[in-house]
Amino acid sequence: MGLGRFGGNLGVVRWLAEHGADVLVTDLGSEADLSEPLAAISSLIDTGAVELRLGEHNASDFTGADIVVASPAVPRPWDNRYLRAAVAAGVPVTTEIRLLVDRLPHHGRTIGVTGTSGKSTTSAMIAHVLRRVVEPGERVRLGGNIGGSLLPDLADIDATDWIVLELSSAQLCWLAGTAVGQACDAWAPRTSAITGFEPNHIDWHGSLEHYEQSKAHIVGAPCTHVVTHARSLEPVVSWCRWGRHEPQVTSVAAGMIAGPLAIPGAHNLENASLAIEAALAATGRQDDAASRESAIEAVAGFPGLEHRLERLGRFRLPSAGEFEAFNDSKCTTPGACALALWAFESGPGAVGLDRVHLIAGGYDKEVDLGSMIAPSARCAGVYTVGATGPSIAAGVSREGGRSIEAGTIGLAVEAAIGSMRDGDVLLLSPGCASWDQFANYVDRAGAFRDSIERFAGGSVAPEASEQHASS
Repeated sequence: MGLGRFGGNLGVVRWLAEHGADVLVTDLGSEADLSEPLAAISSLIDTGAVELRLGEHNASDFTGADIVVASPAVPRPWDNRYLRAAVAAGVPVTTEIRLLVDRLPHHGRTIGVTGTSGKSTTSAMIAHVLRRVVEPGERVRLGGNIGGSLLPDLADIDATDWIVLELSSAQLCWLAGTAVGQACDAWAPRTSAITGFEPNHIDWHGSLEHYEQSKAHIVGAPCTHVVTHARSLEPVVSWCRWGRHEPQVTSVAAGMIAGPLAIPGAHNLENASLAIEAALAATGRQDDAASRESAIEAVAGFPGLEHRLERLGRFRLPSAGEFEAFNDSKCTTPGACALALWAFESGPGAVGLDRVHLIAGGYDKEVDLGSMIAPSARCAGVYTVGATGPSIAAGVSREGGRSIEAGTIGLAVEAAIGSMRDGDVLLLSPGCASWDQFANYVDRAGAFRDSIERFAGGSVAPEASEQHASS
């Protein structure tokens, strides 16, 4: 149920077909909507291993199946009439992540990462650190919500492999066995890392309480060690009490790493500290000085992730001068937008918020946007897009900032470039999901890049950029 425009269930479709299952993919999207992921499984469709039902769901498909694999993107699955029909008919309902974790050969080598923001970067950092500190021959695999299923790799995963999983609140709800009311043992990783908690995804969960309870399942049994930031210690301890389970909890204080890192922002120094402690806790090397030194060296060179404060380069202004562009399209929460903005206010090479031109807004997830308003108002300009654009613009104006309701990415980039001075920064950090105007955050980033190419005066070669910066 749900291939998704971004192909979130491609891995499980391939895995099921490879194991001899007759697979029906049912999705409310049309063939045109799903053209890219459908192309990726065209050979399975051509041979009849995979059948399609697009543009609709049919209840008989759900009640007549041997198993239903639901996309975690399906909101409030306990109220979904097709999933309820499957449950009533006694058909097991599961997800890709549950199929994976039930088949991992060594539960003790799993590290799960969750949090309202920063979990993708932290997950990738943990994997990056592990590759430096584990024993020779031990492999590290990164999967979960960060993209790409590990199911097709199961045959090659052995008991010496380390598994790092980014886990969304929806995935954790399913792993807790509470998503559709079927009897199912709860699953949690042996080591958990929590980047923080703030309201989000109320549209999926239906309430803030359900969102928090879903997150809390990551610290349940058999989790033995939890690592979190000091500011998040109180809710995490409460989560442990809810589950009547007492794993060891380590809080990471700000400033454990002085830097510098290859990626900007004080928040990434915090992510790096969390990644180091989680990797060392999972491997039992917290007190090993050599391992800690290797971990610090590894995380300092972490190159960052695409679409997460990704530096696109320097570009020429149409009149005179240059600007630098950053793609943070994966930023889909107000808190993550605020963190991205503060990355340009302090730390090595910071230009100051008064030199940042922000493009923000998108799909309305019915969450409070307040945390991004104050730092946005300090920017040189805020150019809003999408469904939340008017409310963000109004909030920035009330705070005394400069805002323009551009509506679209193209118009926002055009307006921003027309207002920029030499040395300014153009930042796409929406603080909202992309679904009102784009299939996903990748398409949104593509529109951002295309608009820069259209309205800028051309890119600047790295050598010229370095010379400009030193002058």
